[in-house]
Amino acid sequence: MVRIKGKIYSINISKRKGISKFPVSEAELIKGLGVKGDAHSSPGDRQVSLLSIESIRRQFACPKIKNVVRLKPGDFAENITTEGIDLASLKIGDVLMAGKVVELQISKIGKECHKFCSIYHKAGDCIMPREGIFTRVLKGGKIKVRDKIHVIIKTAILTISDRASKGEYPDKSGEIIKSIIKDIQAEIVRYEIIPDDPKLIKQKFIEYCDSLKMDLVISTGGTGLGPRDFTPEVTAAIIEKEVPGISEAIRIEGLKSTRRAMLSRGITGIRGQTLIINLPGSPKAVREALATILEAVQHGLEMMRGKGH
Repeated sequence: MVRIKGKIYSINISKRKGISKFPVSEAELIKGLGVKGDAHSSPGDRQVSLLSIESIRRQFACPKIKNVVRLKPGDFAENITTEGIDLASLKIGDVLMAGKVVELQISKIGKECHKFCSIYHKAGDCIMPREGIFTRVLKGGKIKVRDKIHVIIKTAILTISDRASKGEYPDKSGEIIKSIIKDIQAEIVRYEIIPDDPKLIKQKFIEYCDSLKMDLVISTGGTGLGPRDFTPEVTAAIIEKEVPGISEAIRIEGLKSTRRAMLSRGITGIRGQTLIINLPGSPKAVREALATILEAVQHGLEMMRGKGH
């Protein structure tokens, strides 16, 4: 299974380029620059480099290399050595949270190898060009060894309601979604309230999936039998794969509270690399639905990155 959560195994810095980095117990990351005190700290697409300890161990296990040099974190000039997170599954634009506040956006996968590094000269090979990743610092702060590091789930929340869009009542359901999805490390990139207009709903869904490349889109409202309830039809028209089990679970949970839950027509599906989930409009139903599906949704998002169950 793809792992999108792990920890910081080592933090490494060097005073000049072209040499192995040495480990430190903590470091400060500067927005738009990199690791404070590190020779590679500068504006651009390669502010902070990451490599997994799993990659280093695989390289060291190679008989050709094992007898030449003992490899350790920092030898590949990576700033952060990770453990437990599948760096190979990440894509440009993904955002990692390291520690409590630091945010790193993937800007480059691998690099061109000029064969100048000490590992290449000693062992005849270097994994950093193939398995290392580079990031920009979006939010600075301090990190420590053993801090958690995880992929932030880029999320859009869309409340679909004629009355809420006019300000006739507050959007309680949208606020509940914002509060609860923090449990899966979601970053709310967009939160909008729109009327029950099928053309506008379609426009927003496509924007979230195709332009903004959201990981998760959650809509609330427009799933009933009313003459202006269009959300399921619009969703069905734009998705490429349906995920019926999520919506079935939502209705089953709702039936524990009211038999009227069987009238909710929300569906769930995938467009590109985005999971779209229709929730009912009722705040109570939204809270019950998210409590039921969140764990499975997180696992589903991991599966969508392409490495099995």
